[in-house]
Amino acid sequence: MELVGKNIGYVLTGSFCTFKTTIKEMEKLVKLGANVFPIMSFHSYEFDTKFGKAQDFITEIENLTGRKIIHTIQVAEPIGPQKMFDILLVAPCSGNTIAKLAYDIIDTPATMAVKSHLRINRPVVIGISTNNGLSGAAENIGKLLNRSNYYFVPFKQDNPITKPRSIVCDFSYIQKTLEYALDGEQISPILL
Repeated sequence: MELVGKNIGYVLTGSFCTFKTTIKEMEKLVKLGANVFPIMSFHSYEFDTKFGKAQDFITEIENLTGRKIIHTIQVAEPIGPQKMFDILLVAPCSGNTIAKLAYDIIDTPATMAVKSHLRINRPVVIGISTNNGLSGAAENIGKLLNRSNYYFVPFKQDNPITKPRSIVCDFSYIQKTLEYALDGEQISPILL
């Protein structure tokens, strides 16, 4: 399905090392003609890290999308009832957020956005990035892989030698995954 004119909620959670990569993919969606609505978890909105300053990311994202970032639970709550988005993307989706979604813990703007969007049975795409994907987070990833309306951007081991339990999605597959998910299909979620 074409993404031109589609309303896409684009959620960023705390895998800060992938922010620059995900913002490039966000830019591609905007250039395609999609309407991108940015959403950030509390930590991704507030924390300065070695990968960049929060305010710099906020400014870049808001300038790119032409929209203010949703960064509170209160503003994220009406996403579903107001049918704001055709599809919701969480990229990067940290292991912490995966765990919260697996156990229905709704305590951030990111998790509220997902919960609210799922209320109307619309697709949620997960672009995972976590250092414990092949250890502590594996069970939670498995739970979401088996739930309705969840789709995964294809992922693989990040670096098997120095980070043997880390997995990360291939962000270049975001557009294709969104297109397939809008048609109710999952492209192969695991890359070799």
